[in-house]
Amino acid sequence: MKILTLRLDEALYAKVLCMSKRRKTTRSEVVREALNVYFEKGNNSSKGSAFELAHDLAGAVAGPRDLSVNKIHLKGFGR
Repeated sequence: MKILTLRLDEALYAKVLCMSKRRKTTRSEVVREALNVYFEKGNNSSKGSAFELAHDLAGAVAGPRDLSVNKIHLKGFGR
């Protein structure tokens, strides 16, 4: 295992210390765990177009294809 030294501001250090005491583990383990979560989420959450982010929702709603062409669906819109 490699050693890494880092500097934390007082508030962040206090959070790490509090978490390590609560979990009854070392500060190093808390930081390792946080870094693993950060890198795992970073790889899974890719930024893209609106469609790329919500592609699993496309077609999930039943109803008319285009509400703008049917005046019944626009009744009262903007009031």
